[in-house]
Formats: sequence, C-alpha cells, structure tokens
Amino acid sequence: MKNNNMKSLDKFVDEQFGQKGTSKRDKFEKGFETFKLGVMIQQARLNKGMTQEQLAEKCGTNKGYISKIENNLKEVRISTLQKIVELGLGGHLELSIRV
Repeated sequence: MKNNNMKSLDKFVDEQFGQKGTSKRDKFEKGFETFKLGVMIQQARLNKGMTQEQLAEKCGTNKGYISKIENNLKEVRISTLQKIVELGLGGHLELSIRV
C-alpha cells in the first residue's frame, strides 16, 4: 500500500523553512551544519572508545566544552576544532569552501 502522506526530506524542509536562499532557510542550514559537526565529533570519539574527559585532556580543553560542542550548545573555532581532531582524535581535519 502506498502512503500518500509521505514526503521527501527535501520537500519537508522546503515547506517548513522555505526555499534555499531565504533567511529562514539559511538560518536552518547553518544550525544543521553546526549540529552535524557536533555529531561527527561525538561519533569519532565513541569510535575511538574515548570519554569526553579523555578527549578534552588530549586536546587541552575540558569535558564541559566537548559536551557543549557535541550537543550543539557552543560554536567551535577552527583552531580548536583542529586540536580536537588532530591531537584528541588522531585524525586529520579537512575543510572545503563551496561557492
């Protein structure tokens, strides 16, 4: 049976936050990118079997700061993000710019 009430995620986002380029949509997408970054850090930390405290110690910050980044309560500077990824997680940070 086909459910006619089903929508694609793209259509749902368009309806809830407007078309790309609108102020409301831009705000949503910026927030989503910040949220996504926190989730990526958390997943990498968990994959390494580390606690927030262990990660914080390795990169020279505190557990509360790591928690705030992972839970999208704090924006992170690129220099700090680099320390978290490289010193804390033993990874490599790659950035890209799309225009």
